Amino acid sequence: MNIEKNQIAQHNDSLSSTHQQRFNNLKSEWSHIDIEAIIKKLVDFQIAIPSWALGTGGTRFGRFATGGGEPTNLEQKIEDVGLLHALNNSSGAISLHIPWDIPQNPDQIKSLAAGYGLKFDAVNSNTFQDQPGSPVSYKFGSLQHVDKAVRKQAIEHNIEVIKQGVALGSESLTVWLADGSCFPGQLNFRQAFENTLSSLQEIYAALPSDWKMFVEYKAYEPNFYSTTVGDWGQSLLYANKLGDKAYTLVDLGHHLPNANIEQIVSLLLMEGKLGGFHFNDSKYGDDDLTTGSIKPYQLFLIFNELVEGMDAKGMDHATGLGWMIDASHNVKDPLEDLLQSIEAIMIAYAQALLVDRKALVAAQQNNDVVACQEILQHTFRSDLRALVAEARLRAGAALSPLNLYRSLACRKTLIQQRGQNTVATGL
Repeated sequence: MNIEKNQIAQHNDSLSSTHQQRFNNLKSEWSHIDIEAIIKKLVDFQIAIPSWALGTGGTRFGRFATGGGEPTNLEQKIEDVGLLHALNNSSGAISLHIPWDIPQNPDQIKSLAAGYGLKFDAVNSNTFQDQPGSPVSYKFGSLQHVDKAVRKQAIEHNIEVIKQGVALGSESLTVWLADGSCFPGQLNFRQAFENTLSSLQEIYAALPSDWKMFVEYKAYEPNFYSTTVGDWGQSLLYANKLGDKAYTLVDLGHHLPNANIEQIVSLLLMEGKLGGFHFNDSKYGDDDLTTGSIKPYQLFLIFNELVEGMDAKGMDHATGLGWMIDASHNVKDPLEDLLQSIEAIMIAYAQALLVDRKALVAAQQNNDVVACQEILQHTFRSDLRALVAEARLRAGAALSPLNLYRSLACRKTLIQQRGQNTVATGL
């Protein structure tokens, strides 16, 4: 399904008067800030969409289809990301998970994506599932496995994913491992670490010179006694041992409850080892909920550290890190869920851009704890939706992407085009 420019223009015209009033009020309130510079940064900021999030997510107990119209091949997934990008102009990249989405003709796929204004972000390997026809199983791990043949299969898969990424114009590989153990005594921790490092070194050696490797971590699940890359410290240890092209990737759902994620990203940025970010939200664990739906203040605090840390390093906000959503829930229309996540991310980013840095530094140096809190919460409590909407307007996107999606009955059209009982590949 394509959204025409005139449909966006009509939608924007209908909201123009109200929007302009809200935006003028915002400019008046923030008259001491260079709003134009903020808008440019918002326009430039893009969040990659994972190909596996375009269908309804599942749980260990079952999967409930979204009601139809799910994309059944890579071409339709690109079409859906193109639909999102037309609505918000902030979804200009797609991230593929191999082998869920293997391009049969990379040149045609690249051309199709380019037609929607999309590029390919990080490619993701999958050694947490056994694939049909695989000679050995990952039941007891992949890159950590005690059997060299299993490790070899996992290494070769990652190298194949790199080759797929090169053909698509990607420049990074994300490695997430389900490796670990479920019971005490099952695993020799040091041997598992050494096996994993040796395997990662072989994959690292296959990286093109301009590529990055993102080592993702997770505190638990599907192994519940130990995970071989269980936290940011272990990921950083691997990244440091691998070399300059290896970085830690932070997923907001991959921590133990109440972890101080903003401190983690601050220190990783300081060390030059934060490579990528996966956005989602959670109440208890890796819930994969809509970004900003549970802990919006935490999301703002994380962005506050990201902006401060990237500025300290002289990094470009839009290109310095890999930004991607990693969420897929089974009670929402996936495209509506993604639109809500992107909106929350953009608002948190805008809030972080507007923090009074000079006042905050002065308060910190004076140990004025009350002032520090007031400075951050003043910005967080300010309604910046009109600012984010203005950035979309100037980029040729919709003032209210979710409302336009619904008013055009996009899901109904997708069902008519694809059918009622379609199921997307992936989770």
